[in-house]
Amino acid sequence: MKALVYRGPGRKAVEDRPKPTIQAPGDAIVKIVKTTICGTDLHILKGDVATCQPGRILGHEGVGIVDSVGAGVTAFKPGDRVLISCISSCGKCDYCRRGMYSHCTTGGWILGNMIDGTQAEYVRTPHADTSLYPIPEGSDEEALVMLSDILPTGFECGVLNGKVAPGSTVAIVGAGPIGLAALLTAQFYSPAEIIMIDLDDNRLGLARQFGATHTVNSKDGKAADAVKALTGGTGVDTAIEAVGVPATFLLCEDIVAPGGTIANVGVHGAKVDLHLETLWSQNITITTRLVDTVTTTMLLKTVQSKKIDPTRLITHRFKLDQILEAYDTFGHAADTQALKVIIAA
Repeated sequence: MKALVYRGPGRKAVEDRPKPTIQAPGDAIVKIVKTTICGTDLHILKGDVATCQPGRILGHEGVGIVDSVGAGVTAFKPGDRVLISCISSCGKCDYCRRGMYSHCTTGGWILGNMIDGTQAEYVRTPHADTSLYPIPEGSDEEALVMLSDILPTGFECGVLNGKVAPGSTVAIVGAGPIGLAALLTAQFYSPAEIIMIDLDDNRLGLARQFGATHTVNSKDGKAADAVKALTGGTGVDTAIEAVGVPATFLLCEDIVAPGGTIANVGVHGAKVDLHLETLWSQNITITTRLVDTVTTTMLLKTVQSKKIDPTRLITHRFKLDQILEAYDTFGHAADTQALKVIIAA
């Protein structure tokens, strides 16, 4: 089968690989129908994710058709159309019983990281009964690809961890796919203001279309001043970091109001200064999280009922044999205006 393989920092290649096989009773082999590229894949290619070793097939998102199942799989059978969660969970370990599927002792974020992922014609999915979701009849499969990772990530790590509440003020730093997913799902809680901050005017324009009440271009280095001006000098109740570089986390430190929350979503590959000399007395909370996908079923229902439309995040479409072009397009988003790219296997 064809697959996109990580070959070390800055290197990737399309290779022929053997079709995966069942290795444990709870496994399923899924034929990929549609997948995508995540910002985390770009972090891997930068060398930011030490757990992902050269030779790994990348990708942790997608929808497909069950090809075969292990003897222990009871919820799915060959021919079933399924959504693949970016998080694999056994459902039985202590972390899973606490709803922390991302820290499952035999799962977690392993697809496209510790084991081969979804940017291929087939993928092996461990713990299939608790890591796959049946696709309802008539569903838009491209919309559901957004439920593999970015919608639950933006919602759980940003909105829920950020304690977004009715009437609150929210700033989202980074108007990429994850930031926009946080924007879409923050509106479940009717905050009074949602301020989107980015360097890209095109993405900020989309953010306004998606429901942002204000946008701030941070190119001039005065984003914190702009946010303070929009909030009467106090800052925001929730600052969501959705990029994963030091400058954006530092900006969150500058704009969070006393009693507020900084919710980190981004994948950080470098250290960030924590300015306790100014924050020690401000009653703020800083949260970190790897998505647990505990909200996937709920989000699936909101998509089915048309409460949110994640297809608005899709800007480009490719075939699997065009995946290197897809990476180039996604990796140069400022020039290509890419958000999410769909790759049909």
